[in-house]
Order: sequence, then structure tokens, then C-alpha cells
Amino acid sequence: MALDHIISSFQDKTILITGSTGYLAKIFVEKILRVQPEVKKLFLLIRASDLNSAKNRLHDEILQKELFKVLREKHGTGFDSFVGEKIFPVVGDLRHQSLGIKDLDIRNKLWREVDMIINAAAATSFDERYDVALKINTLGAFHVIDFAKKCERRMEVLLHVSTAYVSGNEPGLIMEKPIKLGETLIPNTHLDIDFKLKLVESELEKARNEGADEKTQRLAMKMLGLKRARLHGWPNTYTFTKAMGEMLMGHLREEVPVVIMRPSIIASTFSDPFPGWIEGARTFDSLIVNFAKGKVNYFLAKPNVIMDVIPGDMVVNAMIVAMATHRSESSLHIYHVTSSTWNPINYDLIADTSHRYFSRNPCCDERGRPIVVKKVLLLTSMTQFRWHMTFLYYLPLQILKLVNKVLLQKFRLQYNKLNTNYNYVMHLAELYEPYVCFKGWFDDLNAGKLRSMVSPRSNLAFDTQIIDWDDYFMTIHIPGLVKYVLK
Repeated sequence: MALDHIISSFQDKTILITGSTGYLAKIFVEKILRVQPEVKKLFLLIRASDLNSAKNRLHDEILQKELFKVLREKHGTGFDSFVGEKIFPVVGDLRHQSLGIKDLDIRNKLWREVDMIINAAAATSFDERYDVALKINTLGAFHVIDFAKKCERRMEVLLHVSTAYVSGNEPGLIMEKPIKLGETLIPNTHLDIDFKLKLVESELEKARNEGADEKTQRLAMKMLGLKRARLHGWPNTYTFTKAMGEMLMGHLREEVPVVIMRPSIIASTFSDPFPGWIEGARTFDSLIVNFAKGKVNYFLAKPNVIMDVIPGDMVVNAMIVAMATHRSESSLHIYHVTSSTWNPINYDLIADTSHRYFSRNPCCDERGRPIVVKKVLLLTSMTQFRWHMTFLYYLPLQILKLVNKVLLQKFRLQYNKLNTNYNYVMHLAELYEPYVCFKGWFDDLNAGKLRSMVSPRSNLAFDTQIIDWDDYFMTIHIPGLVKYVLK
């Protein structure tokens, strides 16, 4: 498929996008407006109290981002009028039926006009509240496919953004295959999604009847999510609820052409619209950020374990090529947008580049003094990590407990800080352990066929073999973190 044919696939098309204030959706919106200015309309579903609030979120959380500077420069003083003709905020919430769009005129307009849908909405915290994750990642997928089937025009394609880690902790080669309804990762077990939805409502009602405050309810929901995920073989609430979302997409789609995109760990942009743009600390980035601040000099990671990373702009390029390829096919296609098969990297590279970068370009503390970073210590197992935490936090905590009341009062602040840090670090380690000890890698035969349709050097490329990872982290990703996250 020629590059101009891919781009022309979006000419005069109307696209509905959920999760529009999120990282990937922003990159998609910017990209499609830049490469195909003749796209007809982009309807962005935005959670807001009213249309004015939605317009404010569109302005503040999307269009004002530096990501759009290239598009702004391209259109100059005509930028506002250009995006005003192309982008339309829609007040809604995919947690509800009909995507929570209460305005009947707008809802009917979308059903009449929409050609394509991108579902990029997600609750991505590994330990998100179970009720929240179910409503967004699972029930949200159901509401999106239901909305697509009601469109009067024949839906050309619905692209659903999932995650490569719906596979759980499977070792070895992980295939691009759909997840069947009710399938679990534990042999001889079955998953009933309706039961899961009823269970969470029952547990919430029980907590309220017992007078539990909001903090207690939140903790109970987080623990319930992790418990139910691990019961069926998934390591956390995020991947569990995303897997159930995929099940519903595949089972209920009927004749709707569906593309499920499974990226791995999404990082900063590689080149387009410019290198290094990122929003928020994404998974391993929290380690890099805390290392830069001098808060940690140790990572829980096995040096030789593959870490699968994919730049955000490459994910969006894959989305665009897949949508153009599978328009009106009435089929389901799964794509791993990953790097572990053809250009893998290890966790020791993250440790090494972090140390080298911040040794040469130290951050400063609140007094303006450079923060000196030490070489990263890699703790290769939870047993080793727990021993390290024992000497770093637990033993000092016990010593503080043993002092008399006067001294305990004096050291209360230090005690509370140590205790909070200890619990936080241990919780993070338990959440991330499945990934830093991950023994799988992702087959991308399907994605490879898409990659072959575009030149590795084109502005729609997503071939990670062109990436020198050491250079990427040293000159693109970590500087992007410093600029956009550490600021």
C-alpha cells in the first residue's frame, strides 16, 4: 500500500475518539491533522459537566500542549480557525451506555456521520480501583462496540487500544491471537464478566452499609481488583480488565471491522512531530525520575530480562496504517506493536543510561545544589529486594520503636516518613515484579506485514530496528523526561 494511499484513506472521514485527553490520542489527533488536513471531522469524547467545560479541557489539555507546536507553525495565525473546523468536543463518558452522551441531537449526529472510531480510553494504574478499572477498561469497551453497531453508516473500522501484557506472565513467545470470552490464564477455570460486575457492586454496597469512608472503600476496591486478577492468572487490575475488554470487543462486534492494537511499554516520541515529547512518568520512568532526584539508587530488575519499549509516535503510526489497511473488512485483527523480537533491550541499559545522563546533567535540589547520583544497584529478586529494604528501612524503624517516649516523640516525623516510604516502595516492587522478571517476548508477524507497507524512514514508520536504544535514552527519552516531567 503506497504512503499516499494510506493517508488518503482518512480524507473526508469523520472519526470519533475516546480517551482524547490521554497521551496516545493526543499524538494521533496531531498527526492526522498534520498529514491529512482534509480529514472531515474529529469528534473528541471528553468527560465534562457541560460543553464549555469540554471546550476548556480541549484547549488546556490538548491544543495548548507543546506537541502541537509544529502544526501551529504550519498554519500560523490560521491555526485556531483550522482546528475549529476540524475538532469538535463531545460531552460524554464511555463508562455509560451511549458513551454517556446526553445530548440527543449530538448522539444522533454521531450515529449518522461517524466513519471510524478509536477507543484509546483506559485506566492504566496497575492497582486502580476495581470498580473504576472495570467501568473504563471493560464496560467501556462494551459501550464503544455497542455505539459502533448503532451507526447508520457502515462502520469502516473500530480501533481498540489494548496492551501487549493482556498475556499475563506467560514465558516464551506470545502470539497475536484473540482472547476468547471467558478464557483465563489458569487451567480449568472460567471467567464470568457479568458476575465480576455484580460482585463489585455488591462489595461496594456492603462497604457503604458498614459505614466505610471513601479512603476505606478505595483501599478495599484496590485490593479486590488485585485479588480477582491474580485469581485468574493476571498480575494486576489493569491487564485483567483490559483483557476482559478485548473479550467483549471480539465477542460482540458482529460485522464491525475491529483492530485491536497491543503496544508494550509506551515511551516518548522517537521523531514525530519532534523527538522526546512525553506526558507523565510511564512505568519505568518513575524509577528514572526518583533516581534523578536522589531518592533511589536501586532498581528491582534482572539485567538480562528483556524490557519491551515502543515510542508513542510509532504506536500511532501503526494505528494509522492498520486503520487504512482494514477498512470495511468485517474482520478482527490483532497487532503487537512491540520491540522485543527484533530489537530487544535489557534493564541494565536503563540503569546505565540513567546513571550516565544524570552524572553529566545533574538535577538540582530545592536549594539549587546539584544532586550527585550513585551507580544504580540492580536487585535481581524480591528476596534480595526485601533484604535491602530491611536494612534500609525496616531495621531503622524497629530501632525508633524501641526508644523511650520522649525520643520517639522527637523522632516521630522521621519514623512516619520511613514507614510511609517503606510501605510505598514495597508496594511498587510487588506491582512491578512481574514485568522486571518477565520471561516472554512478543510475536509480531501480523505487525510485520503492516510495517512492510511503509518505508522504515517514512513519517508513518514503526520499525524499531532503526532505533539505537542507548542513543534514544541518552539523547531523546531521558531529556524528554527532564523537560516535560521533571520540568
